[in-house]
Amino acid sequence: MVNVVEWTRLEPWRVARGRTDRDESVIVKWTGPHASGSHDEAWRVRTEAAALRFLSEDLGAGLAPRVLAVDLAAGRLVLEDLAPRTALDGLLRRDGAAAHADRLAAAARVRGELGAITAGHAEAYYRRRSALGPVDPAADRLGRVARQRASGMPSVPDVPVPGGVEREFGAALDELADPGPFLVLSNGDAEANNVLVRADGHADPRLIDFEFAGFTHALHDAVPLYVPGPGWLSLGGAAEAEIHRGALAAGVPQVEDDGRYGRGLAAACASYALARLTRLPVLDGRPAGDDSRAQLVATLEAAARAAEGALPRLAGWCRRVAAALRRRWPDADRDFGVLAPYTSRR
Repeated sequence: MVNVVEWTRLEPWRVARGRTDRDESVIVKWTGPHASGSHDEAWRVRTEAAALRFLSEDLGAGLAPRVLAVDLAAGRLVLEDLAPRTALDGLLRRDGAAAHADRLAAAARVRGELGAITAGHAEAYYRRRSALGPVDPAADRLGRVARQRASGMPSVPDVPVPGGVEREFGAALDELADPGPFLVLSNGDAEANNVLVRADGHADPRLIDFEFAGFTHALHDAVPLYVPGPGWLSLGGAAEAEIHRGALAAGVPQVEDDGRYGRGLAAACASYALARLTRLPVLDGRPAGDDSRAQLVATLEAAARAAEGALPRLAGWCRRVAAALRRRWPDADRDFGVLAPYTSRR
């Protein structure tokens, strides 16, 4: 029983820092509507509670906050307060990537460690998760792959989709749908805003936000190291990606096979970029100069670089789309190579 006697909301999130009757600092988190609409509020609080307890209680892993109390009916969690850690993305925006090279490395490592420590434990996780309510492991595993199989390749004006591209797209989705030894727990969003680190000294990272957690292909969580996420126009170098790969190899040794790693990574990066491309009609309606347009171009070009070895036709198509968008949006025709690592979009 945890008795929270006062709290202060941490805007804009559905999170508050509270104090218990024992004068202990805790985090109170509650659910609400989510833009994705893919899972209801009850599903998400059950998933987060199960995933965090699976990590701390079943695996003894200190990679994420401990659950101190759960009120499923109210949709609330009381979690360990990880302060003074702070979100990595805020530090990068404030100080630049050069000032936080060690923290970026630590963040890459902890993402890999999550995969390594959970590989082979899907059955145990789903026993715990199903005790809280219905869950579909296959849906977790597939994620956006199911939607992409149903919808097919995105349509882009003046950029046809040859048969060879369609076949590689199908092969990429097949790769992600059947992870084999690459099946690991992901929190569902491996971006820098979901990694908390200490701003000074040893980074001591923790992962947060497990509302959409599930067992899926491990290399989904490598994508943010190769392809800029929604908040960025550029990323760091190859060092972080290799740190993640090395940490993941401790539990998934197959990542050391360049062929298997390359196929999985190409599939994950291409799938992510094409999911982002479905936002094209929305971005078309935004004013010239809106960085979300340039961000989509950067995403497609980075995904093409990651996929060109294993999926050359699909990578080429991504490049042609990026070139078409540069012509369509002159404000997005920018040289991303001159940007500092982790340049944020406005």
